[in-house]
Amino acid sequence: MHLQLQHLYTDLNNSMLQLRQQSGPVSESRKIVDRALLDGHAHYGINTGFGVLANKRISSDDLAMLQKNILLSHACGMGDPVPPEITRLMLQLKIHSLSLGYSGVSERTFKQLLDLEEHGILPWIPSRGSVGASGDLAPLAHMCLPLIGRGEVWNDTCSDRIPAAGALEASGIQPIDLQAKDGLALINGTQMMAAYGAFVLERTLGLQREADLLAAMSLEALQGSAVPFDERIHAIRPHQGQQDVACNIRTLLQGSEILASHRDCGKVQDPYSLRCVPQVHGASRDALSYARQCFEIEINSVTDNPLVFEQGDILSGGNFHGQPLALAMDFAAIALAELGSISERRTYLLLEGHDGLPKLLMKDTGVNSGFMIPQYTAAALVSENKVLCHPASVDSIPTSLGQEDHVSMGSISAYKLLSVLKNVECILAVELLTTAQALDFRSEFSPGLGVALAHHSLRREIQHADQDYEVRNDLDQCASILRSGELLRVVESELGPLK
Repeated sequence: MHLQLQHLYTDLNNSMLQLRQQSGPVSESRKIVDRALLDGHAHYGINTGFGVLANKRISSDDLAMLQKNILLSHACGMGDPVPPEITRLMLQLKIHSLSLGYSGVSERTFKQLLDLEEHGILPWIPSRGSVGASGDLAPLAHMCLPLIGRGEVWNDTCSDRIPAAGALEASGIQPIDLQAKDGLALINGTQMMAAYGAFVLERTLGLQREADLLAAMSLEALQGSAVPFDERIHAIRPHQGQQDVACNIRTLLQGSEILASHRDCGKVQDPYSLRCVPQVHGASRDALSYARQCFEIEINSVTDNPLVFEQGDILSGGNFHGQPLALAMDFAAIALAELGSISERRTYLLLEGHDGLPKLLMKDTGVNSGFMIPQYTAAALVSENKVLCHPASVDSIPTSLGQEDHVSMGSISAYKLLSVLKNVECILAVELLTTAQALDFRSEFSPGLGVALAHHSLRREIQHADQDYEVRNDLDQCASILRSGELLRVVESELGPLK
């Protein structure tokens, strides 16, 4: 099955279901490994040591111990755990990669992975320890320790960790002994980086459309011009993202009485955060599209080492190197940060008192601070994202006594990317709350249908503010609404899918 980010969770669940019923390529690739064990030659990771110890031949009596030891020795991660939802993706992506039949993993070990996934046993994985080359060695070692009854897993509520041995026993699963090649197949791979990136990039499919929706809401609230979104402007600079964003804004503004009411007001141009939404949002879209293409290739790839091929060849290469992912995630982080940066500028404009809006979006200011301080929060998060967007992929520290002398640091790209996503969701939540407050003061005329639908939907859950109050709860709720895609569903149910 070919996995797509647009249907990632459905595709993965369907893949797991199919693999529980039949996994032929795993069996065929294992036969090649079993034959190699009898041919008298050295095969890296099968009957040799690992990394700088690749030239050390291991006797057949010690092969099982070798595979066990590779899990134990590499399980040296530290720090906060990988979030459970990303851990589940890691596990499923590892299973999917092994199922393609180029890894030579034993059928028993493969089935044990499937059993963990089916029973919802999620390993507890320290997030720090990968340098993003030779794969995500330490995180994947922790992920696979429960196969042999070692390590820790999340409890049923994913609130704490418990010993893996007890969780296996409770589910009727017996620990296994790893066979030749199993340990290396389990820990080599890019599944942690891939899981972080896939998790974030799947979320961006909705987030980029929500950013367009918020821009349209702010444009209406600020009585901006629709002229910069004219199709003819974008036809002569035909970047796909730019054209799609302009089309979305035109769709959302259809039927606007607000736009019609000030068409002849004499204002010549809006600030860039309104006028250049297609160019800025569009550039971020194109960058995210590149990253998604990269990750769709990755999650359908085989990234361990050595690799087993049909004709019997066992080839050692470097598919585990995370450089493609590190670069894509650094680029995606920058693209997301820019969606947040321009959103914060629109929030600032909404507070300035333009065209009849009260300053700070409250009529009785002085005793009330209005919406002054939420903009501080957005500004702080925008500034934090600037730090987080320093690329990790330009760094490298040699490991394995110089054998692994150039690494991707893609794991750091992954952590930073998730942090940037969370920050941008909060920045957009500030704009959502602020622009809804501003639109309340434009009630004399109706906004475009898409803007009206989103505004009415939000007002069913969050009320207009006439005086200062504890804003945090509303900001949290706005962020939750954006993460859920609720506003998009309301708008797209009437207008059709946005681009």
